[in-house]
Amino acid sequence: MIIQSLLDTDLYKFTMQQCVLHQFPAAEVEYRFKCRTPGVDLRPMIDEIAAEIDHLTSIYFTDEELAYLASLRFMKSDYIEFLSLFHLKEKYVEVKPSDDYPCGIDIHIAGPWLHTILFEIPVLAIVNEVYFRRMYPDLTEEEGERRLDAKIRMILDEPENAELRISDYGTRRRFSRAWQEKVILRLRDGLGYHFLGTSNVFFAKKHGLLPLGTMAHEYLQACQALGPRLRDSQVFGFEMWAKEYRGDLGIALSDVYGMEPFLKDFDMYFCKLFDGARHDSGDPFVWGERMIEHWTKNKCDPRSKSLIFSDALTIPRVLELWRRFRGRVGLGFGIGTNLMNDRGPTPLNVVIKMVRANGQPVAKISDAPEKGMCEDESYLNYLRQVFGIGR
Repeated sequence: MIIQSLLDTDLYKFTMQQCVLHQFPAAEVEYRFKCRTPGVDLRPMIDEIAAEIDHLTSIYFTDEELAYLASLRFMKSDYIEFLSLFHLKEKYVEVKPSDDYPCGIDIHIAGPWLHTILFEIPVLAIVNEVYFRRMYPDLTEEEGERRLDAKIRMILDEPENAELRISDYGTRRRFSRAWQEKVILRLRDGLGYHFLGTSNVFFAKKHGLLPLGTMAHEYLQACQALGPRLRDSQVFGFEMWAKEYRGDLGIALSDVYGMEPFLKDFDMYFCKLFDGARHDSGDPFVWGERMIEHWTKNKCDPRSKSLIFSDALTIPRVLELWRRFRGRVGLGFGIGTNLMNDRGPTPLNVVIKMVRANGQPVAKISDAPEKGMCEDESYLNYLRQVFGIGR
């Protein structure tokens, strides 16, 4: 089976789940699957996908895995105790054929946030691996290895990249579990210092790498329904994160409502409290310049802060960003699809997004309109109006 461990997911799922346990234990949510790649029909694979998800719901954490999570400085003992009893429950996920979606299947996840938050990453990994092994059963690794080696050389061949470090953020879009592990080991051995770590907790544990991650869009989206007032939901989300982690894990996600509302809400208090910000949509060069300017205006030395880039990165784009910003601000680069699914066939662009929290619609309005996802158009229009975002 594809998923062999509940650690085979991104670190930020655990950091968010711990926050949910302590701050929002009664929250109820819904998620929907979406395939953004045109011309993909997943209906012939639905039984295989469903069987893999069924297996996923049978997995528990081992004592060794719990001990590893407990060793992370920001994990609390009551959360580890909760995980010792935890498993993903079949009743919260439904996979069925549907003509309402171009890809032909509907994956719907609904239930307590605390008990559904860990579905997203392994389910997406399952969809990817089932698709690629069904569509390309005879594909060899030669082309993928050639492309990967070329990327490694691009980093190593330029002396100005001496301090550049990249990370793997590719679990959800990987070609396969085996391929992700192979790429991680090749990056570790080929790049050395330049490979900072991985968001995948299973491989971080297995290979002694640094696990990376803080918060995702779903956290701030849920706060639209969980906070006291919609316009204050982003501020509420940051405040509750600070309450949970007391300054640790201080990378703020900036694109749930776009750049302008983020800068309005990310005032001097948050500028000083958070270590940096993550870019996941829109022009990264404009975003980086504006963040540097914003920190400076709010009496922070940008060199003490970090810009984390994670939006559809390639190595050439990483090098462009490195040349623009190095020496001016701390930099981090999380590369997903371009590392973990660049073997020749077109990668799938699949997502699972939160669409409701406590029965209310929630949405993301990013600087890239195609990344938005909401089932309620009237709510989306209202959200734009509340945050002063043009259509």
